[in-house]
Amino acid sequence: MAKKPTRKPARKTIITKLDTIFSQFIRLRYSKNEISECVTCGKQDHWKKLQAGHFISRKHYATRWNEDNVEVQCVGCNVYRYGEQYLFSKYLGQELSDELMAKSRSIAKFSDVELLEMIEEYKDKVDKLLITS
Repeated sequence: MAKKPTRKPARKTIITKLDTIFSQFIRLRYSKNEISECVTCGKQDHWKKLQAGHFISRKHYATRWNEDNVEVQCVGCNVYRYGEQYLFSKYLGQELSDELMAKSRSIAKFSDVELLEMIEEYKDKVDKLLITS
């Protein structure tokens, strides 16, 4: 029986994988004993029950996977209170908020190879964080 030729994954699949592993990294990076804290209200919970909230919307690829643009948020702040952008901005500070806003207006185009490299980079970071937590 002949092997089917292997197809490269669809771009949408690659982006979904990157979003997933990047979110895990964000929620784990400052956790202590697997507990993370929402940057806008201070709620503490297991990192798996919290979300990766974006200051600048994910639709802007220039800042979508920017570690400065994404922090831990609870569902209440991230979804029901639309990201608490004012409080998020206060957390980031005026200079960084302005920097991210300016960067979000630039055009960023990532090749599939670059996205796959970012997936591997964040997989390594998550693995290291899981070992140390």
